[in-house]
Amino acid sequence: MNNTIISHTIQFIALVLLQVAVLNHINFLGDINPYLYVIFICLFPINNNRIAFIFLSFLLGLSIDLFSDSGGVHAAASVTIAFIRPVILKFCFGSIYEHQTIKFKQVDFGAKVIYFIIIIFIHHLILFSLEIFNLSNILLVLKKTLFSGIFTLLLCVITTVIFSRKK
Repeated sequence: MNNTIISHTIQFIALVLLQVAVLNHINFLGDINPYLYVIFICLFPINNNRIAFIFLSFLLGLSIDLFSDSGGVHAAASVTIAFIRPVILKFCFGSIYEHQTIKFKQVDFGAKVIYFIIIIFIHHLILFSLEIFNLSNILLVLKKTLFSGIFTLLLCVITTVIFSRKK
């Protein structure tokens, strides 16, 4: 139990530092930014306290907001996906989620990618909608959501593959 808390704390800090020091400075073609910190919310253990998880998601988004001076949009998007994650888990994994036996290292790769796609695109849609906050720019919101979502998805899948190698 203590090792998992230390492990999650290190992951939390590492993702915040990576996001604010490196990934926030990537601005590919003007509209494409990766948000790898979403992987913390995606892969957080299922059977933990839900209120604590939502609070951690808020802290994660708030940390990114504080360093990025983005006014709370990351916190709002992070809390939203943390709140709706059980519904998405049930949709993607079905009975495995119902019995609380999900282990992300053991689930089918295709189901994991679909889960990542749904979480990432909801997060990005909320993030860019709040960031731009103008209905006349809906195409810009959708474009940024699509392209940043694809880039984030690729980074999440690559990170998952690298760090989940079976020994």
